[in-house]
Amino acid sequence: MPFGNEGKQAGIALALSGGGFRAVLFHVGVLWRLNELGVLGQLARISSVSGGSIASGLLAVRWDMLHFGAHGVATNFDDEIVAPLRRFCSLDLDVASVITGALNPFKSAGEELADEYRKHLGMGVSLQALPEAPRFVFNSTNYATGTSFRFSRPYAGDYRIGLIWRPKFDVATAVACSSAFPPLLAPVELDVDPDLFEHSPGADLWEKADFRRRLQLADGGVYDNLGLETVWGRYETVLCSDAGRPFELDAGVGAFAPKQLFRVMDIGLNQALSLRKRMLINEYQSGRMKGAFWAINTPITDYRAGGLPVSPEKIADLSTIRTRLDRFREQEQCELVNWGYAVSDAAVRSYAPQVIAALSEAGLPYPDYPLV
Repeated sequence: MPFGNEGKQAGIALALSGGGFRAVLFHVGVLWRLNELGVLGQLARISSVSGGSIASGLLAVRWDMLHFGAHGVATNFDDEIVAPLRRFCSLDLDVASVITGALNPFKSAGEELADEYRKHLGMGVSLQALPEAPRFVFNSTNYATGTSFRFSRPYAGDYRIGLIWRPKFDVATAVACSSAFPPLLAPVELDVDPDLFEHSPGADLWEKADFRRRLQLADGGVYDNLGLETVWGRYETVLCSDAGRPFELDAGVGAFAPKQLFRVMDIGLNQALSLRKRMLINEYQSGRMKGAFWAINTPITDYRAGGLPVSPEKIADLSTIRTRLDRFREQEQCELVNWGYAVSDAAVRSYAPQVIAALSEAGLPYPDYPLV
């Protein structure tokens, strides 16, 4: 089947954004609530970038270990998914990976990060070992072509250089490429036999073997921080969880050239992200697509099925927590999990109640850490 031409399908897709360990913990809360509502077991595809890929990567390798019982609710979700990811988010990885990569002439920082995923999360398994359903898609950015390079069980590749069918990359490599934030962790360079790529419609660079021989891949959020492109227009129902950094106002940019340069980059990325969000919301409002969108900085009062109490001050605090891969304290972890749980509950019950298969009363996973 041609890359990017899969057609619209019945089913539910979930897109998980980037945002470092903050996104991992926020999405843990999201996945927790989706499991309680019986939605997790119905998912046809999970598309992710960066921190979202860390969460979905563990979910992928442990999917067959989940015990889905009545109404499709996994009874061991906490043990198999929540606990390992929380332990992982207690580690200091980004600086350690950069230093180790700098001292090791044979491995980059991104490759060191992949080793951490193998060591702590068991991601050293082949993409071919993942379940056929749901389909897990890990999105990275190809520096050479400026497009999204995707890893999944059926294929890996981008639309300009062609596809590798039934790729043998392990999940750790896919997640490392998806989460290699520039400039310190990226690029992850993969030396590949160019003959593994097959030509696909629109692959205008396929005949240039250099683009297929050495891949330079970086954080998927550089291209699409919502992970939306691989589910856009393909599924009747799309749920989107955004834990990315909200755009920061700054009245003091001044004439300092480097600061201006970074500001210009932030504005450009924010405009691209805002455009994707507006297009998604427009699809919902027009009825062309069903689903729900929520973000880490969304006021919970925006949802008519608001449920759990969350103060605006707490939302503001959690939406500005760092997006690094460093140690998150107990309170930070529990509050982020609680917030992802609460806002996804409100969004799904408000705008996509048809996907709910289990009637489960909402209650914060960690009640000792209220969001008020």
